[in-house]
Amino acid sequence: MKKFITITSLLVAVGMLFSWEALWLQIGPGHEHAHSHAVGVAFAEEGQKWTCGMHPMIITDEPGLCPICNMDLTPLKPESSAGSDSAGDAGGKKQVKYWVAPMDPTYISDQPGKSPMGMDLVPVYEGEGTGGAVIRIDPMTTQNMGLRTTQAVRYNLSRSVRTVGLVAYPEPKQFQVTTKVDGWVESLLVAEMGQEVTKGEVLLEIYSPELVTAQEEYLLALKNYDGVKESPFPSIVDGARRLLDASRKRLAYWDISTRQILQLEKTRQVNRTLKLLAPFDGIVTHKQVLEGSYIKAGSRLMEIADIRKIWIQADIYEFELPWVHEGLRAEVELPYKGETLDGVISRVYPFVEAKTRTVKARIELDNVNLQLKPDMYVNVRIFGKPIDNALVVPSEAVLRTGSQQTVFVALGDGRFEPRAVKTGLHDDIGHVEVISGLLDGERVVTSAQFMLDSESKLREAIRKMMQPDEPVTASEPSQEESLEDLFGDDETAAGQENLEDLFK
Repeated sequence: MKKFITITSLLVAVGMLFSWEALWLQIGPGHEHAHSHAVGVAFAEEGQKWTCGMHPMIITDEPGLCPICNMDLTPLKPESSAGSDSAGDAGGKKQVKYWVAPMDPTYISDQPGKSPMGMDLVPVYEGEGTGGAVIRIDPMTTQNMGLRTTQAVRYNLSRSVRTVGLVAYPEPKQFQVTTKVDGWVESLLVAEMGQEVTKGEVLLEIYSPELVTAQEEYLLALKNYDGVKESPFPSIVDGARRLLDASRKRLAYWDISTRQILQLEKTRQVNRTLKLLAPFDGIVTHKQVLEGSYIKAGSRLMEIADIRKIWIQADIYEFELPWVHEGLRAEVELPYKGETLDGVISRVYPFVEAKTRTVKARIELDNVNLQLKPDMYVNVRIFGKPIDNALVVPSEAVLRTGSQQTVFVALGDGRFEPRAVKTGLHDDIGHVEVISGLLDGERVVTSAQFMLDSESKLREAIRKMMQPDEPVTASEPSQEESLEDLFGDDETAAGQENLEDLFK
């Protein structure tokens, strides 16, 4: 009984196999592909689509509410490509607008050639973009958005840098008063900070036993030379002269002036104190000595500075350095008087201050009536050197999105193209230099760019989501493979064994 059931099942399976083969030969292998193509056509010919303005990934066939933000869905407008629009202009003949590098869309030229990477430039025709999503907006929407455009023009770009400065002492006109001998301050003639002194004025007198001894030795050497200079023995005269010269040099090394040495030779009287003189006209800026105090050789006694010429140290931030050079004109405004003084930048320091992250620019001024006080704050305006014939657009025309800078170029007929550009320096009145990515005379959008940016991204996202997938074509199985697959399982092998057992 069991063998009979197995034989019956096997005969039914064979009958179904021959029926399937006949059906396959009638329909043909292209039926499945045709079905996939029909599905793609039906997808492409669907009706109105609806999407969410805040979530472009939401696309439905019927109006309603967004499942994410609960906003009303808006209809999608069908748009034609910019290339097809331009193809129909002028009887189908396209006009080359400019040439662009295939690997760098910001490199644009008005004539064919090579890119900086050595590749041939490719043409961009009228009405076409450089690869961005060109969008079309009807005139009514453009007016409601308040969209304005302006032309990219050539312009002498200039800028003035405004900053603060600090009045500083002129370094070459600072002097530190010290002594080279130990002693005591016998008399302090300049006893106050800020006191004005003149060149050669006595600042203080120092009593030093070493200095007194040196003067006495010099007088003895001088007396010895006077006694032997008429000697008939040249060696004795030369020895006395060398001793006198050594004593004189010792006094000079201790800052005894030539005038004081001549006075000592004339009077033959030892000076009890050493007088320290002012090296130039100026004011006492520091004083660290008192009358009667003991001082050591090398001690800093006081400092003198000449402030008839003053320095202004202006702070320049790093991003403003391209505008600041030596030789530029500068204005210094005194905050407490409102008066301005003209000067010239004499030096831009070659290092950055670690704490303030600024570079110092030095301006030298005549300090008339000493009205500029050291460590006073002033306002500084530096007139930068203009950049001749720079291609500029308004600063508000540039959208800065992360590392990319974008402008929207008006192509005409309500079409706008987002284009990446490289910008340079800015001026005081709202212009920015365009280094690459834009041509002279092109019009750029200066208002409502954010709406255009959102629209272009929305169109691009929808275009990618609406693109139908490529149909998958099934390969035609051969009859031999089908029969082998049908009879290649374990149950078929068991049925064949049963048939062999039946007819034995």
